[in-house]
Amino acid sequence: MEAHVFFLHLLAVLLAARIFAEIAVRLGAPSVIGELTAGVVIGPSLLGWVEASEVLKLLAEIGIILLLFEVGLKTDGKRLLHSGLKSAIVALSGFIFPMLLGFSAAYWYFDLSLLVSLFVGGTITATSIGITIRVLKDIHCQQAHEGQIVLGAAVLDDVFGVILLAILYEFSVTNDVSFVNVSKVLLFIGVFFAFAPVAAKFISLYITRLDMTSEIPGVIPTTIVALVLFFSWISHIMGAPELLGGFAAGLALSRRFFLPFGLTIRTDKGCAKCVEEQMKPIIQLFTPIFFVYIGLSLNLREIDWSSPFIWGFSLIIFILAVLGKLIGPFFLKESIQSKWAIGMAMVPRGEIGLIFVELGRISGILNNEIHAGMVIVIVLTTVLSPFVMKWYHANYASHLCNE
Repeated sequence: MEAHVFFLHLLAVLLAARIFAEIAVRLGAPSVIGELTAGVVIGPSLLGWVEASEVLKLLAEIGIILLLFEVGLKTDGKRLLHSGLKSAIVALSGFIFPMLLGFSAAYWYFDLSLLVSLFVGGTITATSIGITIRVLKDIHCQQAHEGQIVLGAAVLDDVFGVILLAILYEFSVTNDVSFVNVSKVLLFIGVFFAFAPVAAKFISLYITRLDMTSEIPGVIPTTIVALVLFFSWISHIMGAPELLGGFAAGLALSRRFFLPFGLTIRTDKGCAKCVEEQMKPIIQLFTPIFFVYIGLSLNLREIDWSSPFIWGFSLIIFILAVLGKLIGPFFLKESIQSKWAIGMAMVPRGEIGLIFVELGRISGILNNEIHAGMVIVIVLTTVLSPFVMKWYHANYASHLCNE
């Protein structure tokens, strides 16, 4: 592709992402849905203006890594510690049940292969903490008892999702499901948790000192992007996906990072706040490219919409995705209104689910039909959940939110 053509395509991607994201938010839907729709509209499914080129794919991969960096940066370990057993129960059940239900339906009912079924189950495990937090703020429930349980569970859910993503990535690379592969990925994650706090301490001190002495602006974003790319490279060398390195870098620099049993090495909170603020524009530039790229990769014209498979598959996986998240709160000793409220708040998928789907597509594990079906499931859970949550709290659970 010639440079001027790529510039025009990138222009279309960025503008379409912004326009459709604005429309989605004004309609009460998450911005990620607008960005995904932008890719469908300008891509081969409708207008055919832009194709999923290799250069856009590379920019999208940078977007994934930075998105996971932001997830790690905002992971609040202290919230997990304070929310305690109830959040852990909701998170574990909300991780295990969707995985088992999705895998079982794909493997035994739809007769898909083991690896494809694992990706189907994995895609519907992670709750979108960004969407959940926004809805809880809208209904003034973020500080309520139920809201604290949900936020703690969603943080833990994200961590589980990233670990599962790393394991499935290893399966996709080797095309083999084995205990050895799982052990290798878990070893990498364990090594990181052992050394990340020490690395974060020295990195924050160095960046703070360099930022104070340098006469050239942009020290923090430059050094942090370099660090993210370095962590991603290490992740690849150790056999894990590059995006896990982005998550690791964000978690290490998070001002909320902690180790259990009091083994905390404090990072400079001022530095951590500067990292969050100065990295935000870069993250907001690249991550929409990833979601638009997914829409570009989704060629709806190639799907046989008259086939009962696509409709049956999407409907059944959607039902199981919702059901899997609603089960967990019923293990808690809470009122029935609280159980439903917590379960509904855990339903929205979003960023992590789309990353699962895209990894499955680019590795050749998910064909176009299954890829489209999973995107439909994620879109439905992401779009419908905020409206259902607001309706339920307005009519049946308004007394739960005392903020």
